[in-house]
Amino acid sequence: MLTVMIVDDDAQRAQKLQQAFHSQGYKVAELVASAFALPSAIAKCAPDVIIIGADSPNRDMLEHLCVATRDCPRPVVMFTDDHASESIRAALKAGVSAYIVDGLDSARLQPILEVARVRFEEHQVLVDAANKANRSQEERDLIAAAKQRLMADQNMSESDAYHAMRRTAMAENRRLVEIAEAIMRAIPPIA
Repeated sequence: MLTVMIVDDDAQRAQKLQQAFHSQGYKVAELVASAFALPSAIAKCAPDVIIIGADSPNRDMLEHLCVATRDCPRPVVMFTDDHASESIRAALKAGVSAYIVDGLDSARLQPILEVARVRFEEHQVLVDAANKANRSQEERDLIAAAKQRLMADQNMSESDAYHAMRRTAMAENRRLVEIAEAIMRAIPPIA
């Protein structure tokens, strides 16, 4: 059974959301009245999905959502009456996985949550791939900088510097980037 957390500053709408999710067999971990409380609420109850009810997604709500889901990524479903394309775009950029306009039909909850979860998982794969690519590029840049320092400090050719770093990495059973970090700490920058 999925656990959902409902975020809504309108108590009446929050109650409707809670009843709809309970009626479909979902566990409602917590009702949160303000997006400001999202980070601590997510850390406390670790919901499977975050449900947001809003007349219209405002900038403050979306900023708090970004902060809250940056460290604890979760699928987010937003129920709203705002069908403006700018609002939809802003909500999706902030991490909303499913943006549902005009009402709540209990019978549609299961497919809505499934779409949100699948979209979230696919987005996470892309984010992870981008992060890995960024780390790889940062490591290559660090290795190149360390090689330059070693070349200047030891009066070596580029090939000799690289092979020296590689031999050290193999001899110490460490990654080449770890050797590059050690070189950057040990050899002062070239003036």
